[in-house]
Amino acid sequence: MLYVVLSLLAWTAAAAAQERVPLTVETAAGVRHEFQVEIAATEAERNRGLMYRQELAPDHGMLFVFARPTRVTMWMKNTPLPLDMLFIGNDGRIVDLHERAVPYSLDTIAAGRRARYVLEVNGGTVERLGLAVGDRVTGAGVGG
Repeated sequence: MLYVVLSLLAWTAAAAAQERVPLTVETAAGVRHEFQVEIAATEAERNRGLMYRQELAPDHGMLFVFARPTRVTMWMKNTPLPLDMLFIGNDGRIVDLHERAVPYSLDTIAAGRRARYVLEVNGGTVERLGLAVGDRVTGAGVGG
């Protein structure tokens, strides 16, 4: 049990220290929303995602990067925060959204279209900022 607790603490500390890069979501109306995101580009990083995170700043998130557009599926295993997921195509356009994913759920969350990236942000962000399918994401190697 002590090993699990220590591992979890080390994992949380490493996540908190992970570098963040700027990312912008621009709505169809031209309103730009700036985020600082961690990149999950390896299989291990994508598998870990935002698991065990107890908080996430309103302008922070995690960008999951895949080698090519694919039928992406996500889940909320070991994730205590409700999250919004923006599924992003190769061209940087949002192709699908999933709002307020249920914490700890093992249900599969699948994009309706192929996506190359998934941006996870705090639950309620999509509604709060008025984000929609077709909005453009740039930065962190997306939509460039």
